[in-house]
Amino acid sequence: MPPIVLAQRARRLLLPCLFALAAQSAHAELMLHPTRIVFDKNDRAAQVELINNSREAATYRITLVNRRMTEDGRFEPVAAPVAGELFADPMLRYSPRQVTLQPGTAQTVRLMLRKPAVLAEGEYRSHLHFEKLPAAAGSTSIEAHGKPGDIGVKLNALVGASMPVIVRHGAVQGTVSLSQLALHKAEAGRAPMLALQFDRLGNGSVYGDVQVTFTPQGGAPQVLATAGGIAVYSPNAVRRATLPLQVPQGVALARGALDVVFRQRADAGGAVLARAALPLP
Repeated sequence: MPPIVLAQRARRLLLPCLFALAAQSAHAELMLHPTRIVFDKNDRAAQVELINNSREAATYRITLVNRRMTEDGRFEPVAAPVAGELFADPMLRYSPRQVTLQPGTAQTVRLMLRKPAVLAEGEYRSHLHFEKLPAAAGSTSIEAHGKPGDIGVKLNALVGASMPVIVRHGAVQGTVSLSQLALHKAEAGRAPMLALQFDRLGNGSVYGDVQVTFTPQGGAPQVLATAGGIAVYSPNAVRRATLPLQVPQGVALARGALDVVFRQRADAGGAVLARAALPLP
């Protein structure tokens, strides 16, 4: 086989692996605390700790953006609001707008809320976005270590993260129920999956953790799945999700029931927001 064909095949195999490694590294490089901010009642100030958890100095640009949640939980940029969408960015001020952090250091980002004299009741939301800027020209890359004719790949793994900033004004309330539970049996090499739907009502979002347990007839419940930090934002009425179930060896998902509980996070009191069961024959 000609060398050029071998080189092209090697490149096709190498690129997905390199991009996967870059993505895994990126998730660990940027840390935020807390991961969401809620201005409620008389709250007027908040702060976020931005931590550079990488081994290199990094510069981050900070912006406010507006995003829409889809029914499967993804976020999309918003060109124009639709009915019921209320954005918080006109009321928010923050500092700094850009920061350079050495490895292992942190920066406090401060936010101030200024409500207008006349503001309609409801829940307003925007997202604070942290974008890692490209390294300065002249930084090293794996291209610099290759020989003439070798395949060179230059990766710029830019880290980005966003967190919701929510402003509640007046009487704001959101309730949720669970529906459309369905068990999808395990396929080759994969865990069984539980599909479910969150149905939200009211003018406020809901946020919490999910736990799935299996209780066989006459037996004790066993936790099969947990998922933390699930939100359904206003004005969305529906969010769909699928959870992989970690079934212990020798346990059959039959003659019992799957119980799903959606509750507030522990730091918010842990109250049950919704629950549902799926009988298994």
